Amino acid sequence: MVSSIAKITPFLAETPQRCTGAYALIDSLVRHGVKHIFGYPGGAILPIYDELYRAEARGELQHFLVRHEQGASHAADGYARATGKVGVCFGTSGPGATNLVTGIATAHLDSIPMVVVTGQVGRAAIGSDAFQETDIFGITLPIVKHSYVVRYAQDMAGIVAEAFHIASTGRPGPVLIDVPKDVGLEECDYIPVEPGQVKLPGYHPTVKGNPRQVNGALSLIETSQRPLLYVGGGAIAANAHVQIQEFAERFQIPVTTTLMGLGSFDEHHPLSVGMLGMHGTAYANFAVSECDLLIAVGARFDDRVTGKLDEFASRARVIHIDIDPAEVGKNRRPDVPIVGDVAQVLEQLLQRSREIDVPLDPQKTEAWLHRINRWRQQYPLVAPHYDGTISPQEVIAEIAQQAPHAYYTTDVGQHQMWAAQFLNNGPRRWISSAGLGTMGYGMPAAMGAKVALPEEEVICISGDASFQMNLQELATLSQYGIAAKTVIINNGWQGMVRQWQQAFFGERYSSSNMQSGMPDFELLAKAFGIKGITVTEHSQLSGAIAEMLAHDGPVLMDVHVKKDENCYPMVAPGKSNAQMLGLPELKPTIFMKELTRCTSCGVDNPVTNKFCPECGAKV
Repeated sequence: MVSSIAKITPFLAETPQRCTGAYALIDSLVRHGVKHIFGYPGGAILPIYDELYRAEARGELQHFLVRHEQGASHAADGYARATGKVGVCFGTSGPGATNLVTGIATAHLDSIPMVVVTGQVGRAAIGSDAFQETDIFGITLPIVKHSYVVRYAQDMAGIVAEAFHIASTGRPGPVLIDVPKDVGLEECDYIPVEPGQVKLPGYHPTVKGNPRQVNGALSLIETSQRPLLYVGGGAIAANAHVQIQEFAERFQIPVTTTLMGLGSFDEHHPLSVGMLGMHGTAYANFAVSECDLLIAVGARFDDRVTGKLDEFASRARVIHIDIDPAEVGKNRRPDVPIVGDVAQVLEQLLQRSREIDVPLDPQKTEAWLHRINRWRQQYPLVAPHYDGTISPQEVIAEIAQQAPHAYYTTDVGQHQMWAAQFLNNGPRRWISSAGLGTMGYGMPAAMGAKVALPEEEVICISGDASFQMNLQELATLSQYGIAAKTVIINNGWQGMVRQWQQAFFGERYSSSNMQSGMPDFELLAKAFGIKGITVTEHSQLSGAIAEMLAHDGPVLMDVHVKKDENCYPMVAPGKSNAQMLGLPELKPTIFMKELTRCTSCGVDNPVTNKFCPECGAKV
């Protein structure tokens, strides 16, 4: 789509204002609640930056000059994840626009609401291979929710209103607005379009679940003995954490989350089994392999979650709740599909269960929960301790202890998985590139989150390889005094690549060692005017983290950890979730006996008993 299609009802009190397309853009952004923009100027977008200059002078918004456009897109992404609001970034035409592509794809795969504004060559030059011309509209078509090329300045207000509406409703996602340079300069009769005034024919996301499907889901829940809630990023987007907890507690259903779903359910809750999937907890992976009902909430059956798909929850019937009908049944055919906003659908399920008085038997899932707790005791997540070197898990566990309520961003690799295992986050406090797995994401995302929430502690967990992807954004942190803290888990390798080369490629470590040429990160931080800290000994760790958290400004902390530590558990490619590498050898304990509760007298019996020795009833 290249022009506005909205049906707009402007306020009658508004009279046309003669102004440029650039003014219409900036004013429209302000009217849609934009307070912060991340970007980098260039020739084609200069008319917009000229108008931005005036808006900043009026105190209407603030622009943050990044050092690379990819940093702008990741910062806008982190801003959106932390707040639930639409993040905004700017880039010029040609290389400026293409530098945004990785950030757009990151937001697209994780369903993050963003509006991306790019400059473009003048309308007459489009298609002529003019200086710094690229077809960013065409390049980004597969990785945006919608795209616009603004052909006329008078369309600007409607396009901005549409873009924000599309980005933030239904399944969220990034929207591109490409603005030719002469459109920014062109004068028009500008009538503002306020949020809520736009209506798009044919775009009506389903938010309420079908009542028949809701009843069908309740029937499956009623008859299930081993149910499991499988919660993904859609629950975060829908702010459904309250409904998930109420639903889990009402029916006594254990909860596992995807990497994107972390924070949607309190991981300290007794019903939590943590993250599932390739590096999920053993008890979550065993639970999904043994459940008889899988309730997927805002999740898409991603390959890193399912392992071997035809063996994923192979004994279970499936309820799939998602606002995007394209996801329901895409990878796994559900027995009961429910299209709708997951928070509203869960409310419907709760309300309907009260109306029809679904029997609530707290003992129905007791044996199932006991079985999961037995796995939890057999295969706990433990941060190892080594003499003479620091384990990566110890670093993350210590940070979690000292900053339990921080907002955490990560880069991608082993440190990301360890952070997912050992940080227990609240809603929106876990910010990580899950779908695209973008190295270099963490620090710019932390920058965006800290700009959005200046009173909150924001910490990036990075790796030495990932950090070097976008280290130039230290300059942005320094210029604006953005007090985001970055911790480098430094093992001198592309850690996850090394682990795979060790496990699956005969220990042929091709181009994965980062030691040669690695900078002194503490000195690097100081070169940017930022506090740097280096940790090489156990005895330094706790005090250094406390020092980092106490510092009123950005900090870069370099922690040297065990170089060959592997991230376990791990589901190998092509294997089922029940086939995990790196599990500890079992030691016989009292908890290894499965028990079945006698329905007559309530005494727990070993599963081998056919009759209860206490009362003689058949078990």
